[in-house]
Amino acid sequence: MRADELRRAWTDFFVARAHTDVPSASLIPHHPSAPMFTNSGMMPFVPYFLGEERAPYDPPRASSVQRCVRAGGKHNDLDAIGRSARHLSFFEMLGNFSFGDYFKAEAIPWAWELVTDVLGLDGDRMWVTVHTSDDEAEEIWADAVGFPRQRIQRLDKANFWEMGETGPCGPSSEIFWDFGPELGPEGGPANPAAEDRYVEFWNLVFTQYFRGADGRLTDLPRRNVDTGAGLERILGVLAGSPSLYAADTVAGLVERAQEVTGTRIGAAEPSDVALRLIADHARTMTFLIADGVVPSNEDRGYVLRRVIRRAIRFAYMLGVEKAVTVPMAEAVADSHGDAYPVVRENRDLVLGVLEREEDQFRRTLRNGMAILDSELAGVPEGGTLAGQVVFTLHDTYGFPFEVTQEIAEDRGVHVDVGGFEAAMAEQRRRAKEAARKGGVAVGDEAEAFARVLADHGPSDFTGRAEYSTEGTVLAVVPAGDGTVSIFLDRTPFYAESGGQVGDTGAITTETGRAEVIDTVFALPGLHRHRARIVGAIDPGQAATATIDGARRDAIRRHHTGTHVLHWALREVLGPHVKQQGSLVTPDRLRFDFSHYEPLTADEIRRVEDLANAEILDNAPVRHYETTKEQATAIGAIAFFGEKYGDVVRVLEAGRHSVELCGGTHVRAMGDIGPMKIVKEESIGSNLRRLEAVAGTGPIERLRHEEEVVAAAAALVGVPPGELLEGIGKRLREIKALQDEVKDLRRAVATSRAGDLAGAAVDGLVIARVDGIGRDELRDLALAARDRPGVRAVVLGGAPEGGGATLVAATRPGAGLSAGDLIAGAAKLIKGGGGKGPDLAVAGGKDPSGLDAALDAARAAAGVPT
Repeated sequence: MRADELRRAWTDFFVARAHTDVPSASLIPHHPSAPMFTNSGMMPFVPYFLGEERAPYDPPRASSVQRCVRAGGKHNDLDAIGRSARHLSFFEMLGNFSFGDYFKAEAIPWAWELVTDVLGLDGDRMWVTVHTSDDEAEEIWADAVGFPRQRIQRLDKANFWEMGETGPCGPSSEIFWDFGPELGPEGGPANPAAEDRYVEFWNLVFTQYFRGADGRLTDLPRRNVDTGAGLERILGVLAGSPSLYAADTVAGLVERAQEVTGTRIGAAEPSDVALRLIADHARTMTFLIADGVVPSNEDRGYVLRRVIRRAIRFAYMLGVEKAVTVPMAEAVADSHGDAYPVVRENRDLVLGVLEREEDQFRRTLRNGMAILDSELAGVPEGGTLAGQVVFTLHDTYGFPFEVTQEIAEDRGVHVDVGGFEAAMAEQRRRAKEAARKGGVAVGDEAEAFARVLADHGPSDFTGRAEYSTEGTVLAVVPAGDGTVSIFLDRTPFYAESGGQVGDTGAITTETGRAEVIDTVFALPGLHRHRARIVGAIDPGQAATATIDGARRDAIRRHHTGTHVLHWALREVLGPHVKQQGSLVTPDRLRFDFSHYEPLTADEIRRVEDLANAEILDNAPVRHYETTKEQATAIGAIAFFGEKYGDVVRVLEAGRHSVELCGGTHVRAMGDIGPMKIVKEESIGSNLRRLEAVAGTGPIERLRHEEEVVAAAAALVGVPPGELLEGIGKRLREIKALQDEVKDLRRAVATSRAGDLAGAAVDGLVIARVDGIGRDELRDLALAARDRPGVRAVVLGGAPEGGGATLVAATRPGAGLSAGDLIAGAAKLIKGGGGKGPDLAVAGGKDPSGLDAALDAARAAAGVPT
C-alpha cells in the first residue's frame, strides 16, 4: 500500500463513522503548553482535551493525518536519524479523536476492524497491551473483538499516558506487530529484550482521569479518545519490514538521495547512514520552511538550520561538491504536494532559502574542515579535543559547535564541552530575552481562571462596536503584586494577541473604580483585566467598562498600517516576504519578516510610497468573519505563529491587502494617516525588522526634525534653508584651519628636531617628550631622523589625554628596524603597535613604564643605558 492510499483509507473509514476530517495543522503549535514543533496528532486538539474550548465538530469527533517533527527540545530524535531504522525527524500521524463522545467500546473494535478488514493485516501476527488497571479494555479486546487473551499483556507505565505532572491522563492500549523470531526472542511486547521483534503501530489513549497537584486521580466529566498511528510504521508493517524507510514516501527520497550523491545503499554503513539522513532531513527542512520557519540562530530557526547543515555535512562527507538540499526539497514537493499543498505553494520560497543556506554553509565547511582535520589528527582515539579549539572554529571560522562535536565523535574523539562553553561565555556577554508568555498563568491563579471559564464560559467581546459596555463582574482574583485580575461577562477591552497590545481604561461599579493597566487572555476566550482598584469591586456587581478611546484609535491606525506595510513589502521585495512577528502599540508598529539582505534606501522609499498611496486612496476597510476554507479561497494570507480556528476574521485593507487578523482596525484607509518607516535592521539570519509610525507620528517626527534643523542652522549662523551651504562653508573653514595647524606643527617639530639631533649618540636619538599628541610625536621623530648624521630616533611621551606613546623612525639603509626597536619596549607600557621597518608607532596604557621602555629601546639599539 502506498502512503496516499493509506491516508485515503484512514480518512474514509472514520468519516463514514461521523468523524470530521480535519486538515493537518501547521508544524508550529500554538498552545502555551506545546513543544517547539507539532510532534503528535493530538497537538492541534489540546484545548479540547483540556476543556479550555469546546470541539467545533458535530458530533464531537475528528479524524486527521497530521504532519509532525521531532527535533530539538525534549522530543529530539536527531542523533538517531540514519543510524536507526525506527526513527524519523519528520513523520505523519494518523489519528481519530473523541471529545467526550464515544469511548473504549467503540474505539477498540474500530481499530481492529480497520487493521484487519481494511488494511488486511493478519490478526495472528498481532499482540495487544493494556494498562495493569484497565479491566474494561481487556474485556472489550477479548469479548467484543475476540482477541486471544494469551496475546493481551498488561503493562504499567508504558500503558499510562500523562500530559504533565498534573492534568488529564489515562490508560492506553497498544497494538503490536510480530516481525518474527529472526528479530528477537518470544515473550511479546512485555519482554524488553524483544523490542525489535514486537513493534507498536497503533496507540489508543483513553483520557478519563485528572491528576491533581496532590497526585490523586479523579474522573473527568467528559472522557476522551486520542489515537496515534504512525503512517510510516503502518506502511512498513504492510511491506513486511520493521524499517520506517520502507514507506514509499521515505524510500523514494532515499532513491533520490542516491541519485543526487552518486552513492548507492549497501556500499558501506557510513554512506548508508548518510543517505537515510539526507532523505529524512529533506522532509523536515522542506516542511518547516513551508510552514514559515526561517534558518536563524535562535529557537525553531536554530533547529531548522541544524537540520539543513547536517544534511549538507553528510553529503560533504560522501564527497559531494554540488548542492543537495534543493533537489531533495524538489523531490519532497513532488511526492508530498498532493497531500500537503503548503509545500507545493511555497516551493520557490523553500528552494530559495535552501540555496542560500547551502552556499553559505559549504564555504564554512571548506574553511573549517581543513583546520578541524589538522587538530583531530593530533588527538588519539578516545582523547579530547580542546574546548578552545572548538571555540576558535566556531568564533573565527563560523564552524558550528554541533558539527565539530558530531565529526569528532564519528572519529572516536570527545569534545571538551565545558571549555567551549566557558570560552563562549567569555565571548558573548549577552543575555537572551525571555519569551513573554502574556496572560498564561500557573498554580493557584490558573485554577481560579479555569473555574471562571468553567462556570461562566468565554467573555463576550464588544470592543469592535463600542468603547464602553455595561456588564457584570464575574470574579476578582488578587495577583499578589497589588493588582487584581477582573473578569466580566461582557467587555470592550481587547486582550493582547496577534501582536496588538491589550487595551487600558477603567471599570467602575457603585462601590469602586479599577484602573485597567493591561488586558490579556487568562485562557483562550477569557479576558483578564489587570487592574488597580480604588474602593471595592465585588463579583455580581453591575459594572461599566470603558477603554481609553484615543489610545485604541492610535493602535487601530498602526495595526491596519501593519497589514498595508506587509503588502507593500511583498510588492517591492517579492512573495518570499512573510511576517515573522509584530508588535502594534499606540506609538509605533514593529514588523518582523523573512528577507535575506538589508533594504536599500530606494526600496524603503518604494515601500513607503506604495503604502501611502494605498492610504490616500481611502478605500474602505472590511473586517468580517468567514470560514477558513473561504478565506483561503479568496487568497487571505495567514500570519506566522498565529492560531486560527474553523471560523476566522478576514481583513481587507484597501484594494490589495487581504489577510487573516483578529485585531481591531480602522474603517477606511485614510484613517491610518501618513506612514513613515523610521528604522530597518537585522534581527537574525534571514530576518529583518521594520519600525514605522502612522497617524500623528510622522507629523511629530517632522516637527522634531525641523527643530533640530533650526538649531543646527543657528549654530552655523545661517537660515534653515541655507543649512547645507552653511555647513559646507564651515567644513571648508575647519579644513583650512587644520591644514594651518599641520603646518605649524611641522614648523615646531623642525625647530625641536634640531635640538634632539644635536644630542644624538652614534647617530641615535632616544628621548622622552611629554605633553604632545601622538601625531605631533610622530612628526617630531620623522623631522629629527631627517637631520644629517641621524640614523634612528625613538621618542616616548605621555599625551595630555592619558596613556603612553612610543615612536621609532629609522633612516632607510641604516641597518636598523623601527619595529624591532620598540617591540619589547611597548610591552613595558602595557601596549603594542606597528612593526614597520622605517616607522613604527606603539600605544599603551601605562605612562609610568615610559622610562623603562626607553631604556629597553636603547638596549635594542645597542646603546648603553
